[in-house]
Parts: sequence; C-alpha cells; structure tokens
Amino acid sequence: MITIKKEGILIAKTNLEFENEGVLNPAIIRDGDNVHMFYRAVQNGNISTIGYCKLDGPLTVVERWEKPFMIPEFDYESQGIEDPRIVKIDDVYYMTYTAYDGTNARGALATSKDLIHFKKHGIIVPHITYAEFVFLVESAGKVNEDYYHNHKFYYQEADPDKKILLWDKNVIFFPRRINGQLYFLHRIRPGIQVASVDNLKDLTTEFWEDYFNNFQDHILMDPAFEHESDYIGGGCPPIETEHGWLLIYHGVQSTKKGLIYSACAAALLDINNPRKVIARLPYALFSPQLAWELRGDVNNVVFPTGTAQFGDTLYIYYGAADERIACASLHFPDLITELLSHIKKNEK
Repeated sequence: MITIKKEGILIAKTNLEFENEGVLNPAIIRDGDNVHMFYRAVQNGNISTIGYCKLDGPLTVVERWEKPFMIPEFDYESQGIEDPRIVKIDDVYYMTYTAYDGTNARGALATSKDLIHFKKHGIIVPHITYAEFVFLVESAGKVNEDYYHNHKFYYQEADPDKKILLWDKNVIFFPRRINGQLYFLHRIRPGIQVASVDNLKDLTTEFWEDYFNNFQDHILMDPAFEHESDYIGGGCPPIETEHGWLLIYHGVQSTKKGLIYSACAAALLDINNPRKVIARLPYALFSPQLAWELRGDVNNVVFPTGTAQFGDTLYIYYGAADERIACASLHFPDLITELLSHIKKNEK
C-alpha cells in the first residue's frame, strides 16, 4: 500500500458570482517553481467557467483571478466549460475540457503558446447519437456489454424525443507525440479508451466510424475492481517514467450511501504503445475520508485531474465533493515500485 498524505484544501468557493457554487477539478501544469491551476468554477444555476490561480511551489496560492479565465462562447459550450486538463506538447499547450450545452457533454480542445491566449478548436470527439454508437460498435465484435446499458439515460421517459448525443468526456492528451502521433484518452462509459492521429484535422467522421468499427482495439481499460465497479474515467494527464506511462484515473462504485468517486493509480502503460497496460493496482489510491471530501455539492467525491512533481514527491490535485480543490501527496518512487509489483497479476 502507498502512504498518502492529504495536504488539505487549497482553494474554496467565494462570493464572486462566477464561483459562488463551487470550485473543482483543476488543470495543472508546472512552470519552474510555479504551478498554474486552471480550475472549474461553478456559479448558481450550474454554469461553469474556468478560473485561474498560481501557486508558489506545490501548495502556496500567490495569485488568484477575480474573474473567469475562460468563458463559454459557442453553442456547444453554452451551459459550461468543465473539468479542464492541460499538457504541453512541443511548444504548444493543449487544454481539453468538457463542453456542456445543457443537454450534451463532450470533449473539446483549446490551444495556446503562452498560457494566456487560447484558441478554441471545438468538439474533437464523435458527433453521433447513442443509437449510432451502438450500431457501429455491434459490428466491432466482442465488446463489454455494459457499453449497451445506458438506454435509460439516452432515452429519458420524461422527454423521449430529446436528442442526446453520445457523451464522450475526460479527453486527456499524452504530453508528447508517440511514434509521431498525438495520443489522447477519452471516456465513453464504462471504460477508458485511447485514440491517436497524426494531426487534429484527421479527427473526421470517417475516422470515428472506422474507430468504432474496431472499438475493442481502442478500449484501454474497463472496470475491474470493486472500488471502480460502476465505471472509470481519465483523471490526470499521463506521466512519463522509465518504466512506462503512469496513469492516475478515477473509479466510481455504487453503494448504499450513493456513488463513491475514488482516485486510482491505474496503470503503467507501455512507453511506445500506450494501448498496452503493463500493470494496474487492485485498490484505490485514495478515497473520500475527510469531512470536506464526504460532504459538499456532490458527496463522497475525490476527483483527480492534475499532478506536479517536486523532487521525489508527487502532488495530486483533485476536486473534493465537487465544491473545493484539495491536494494529496505521495512518494513517487514508492508508487512506481508498487505498480511494478503487480505486473504479472495484471498484464494485459
């Protein structure tokens, strides 16, 4: 087991209109001694924007904006910009987020060269209905049947004619090209999938049709353990190590108390073929335990979305109960050693 230190709450909601309901799920990127945090800010009415603060070292907030850093501008994100993640590939910052229009929640992308001016590229996940998804995936051969168990969500009794597109969230890029390609994680319940392209312009309708016709080949992981028995999804951007890509994700379990969201040290992925899982821990890295993780806008949630490493300490930033942002830390070499001890049990 890994020793986890809960470092506490870093920021909480304020009386400012754009974040008076909650702050959560930040994108994190380190720049020298500073950590830049782009966080989801929620105002009354469940409308989300992106807020910004800067840390000196891993834990000390030294700057926090009193206005949103990024706001909804287009129809596809009219109800909110949610749960950002960020990486730097070559000299470009890739910020992915969930764009919500009040009905559909889908992965979108913005890029920047200076962390100040971002260009939005729109939705980058497939624009299809759930029925179209099922039709395509059925031709892909053997696929986890849980991918077909979402009818009640997509065909709601209260409004059966409401057109809900396939929800595809938690889009997260790997922080460098692999064999010349851009790789990214995404999440169609209940598992985590991985896609790769030479360039963003290759994410065409034809690309996604072929992708779903071979869907099983793109499923990175499905739920495997009790603490993630309902579904899993991407968490923090993958971390490159000499043993492979370290992936920290989230897992969800249904209990008598409702859903419980845990942070999981999923896996080491092959450094040259990140579709191959080398190792996976059979237990949650950390779960809701403290009062501010157990009670909030959504109870029983720790939702990891970013990391920063200082020396041998890895700091994991997460949304706590969908209302505040907190941090946990661990000894990074110990985590790698623990993962390596599970290679034979969980090799894909």
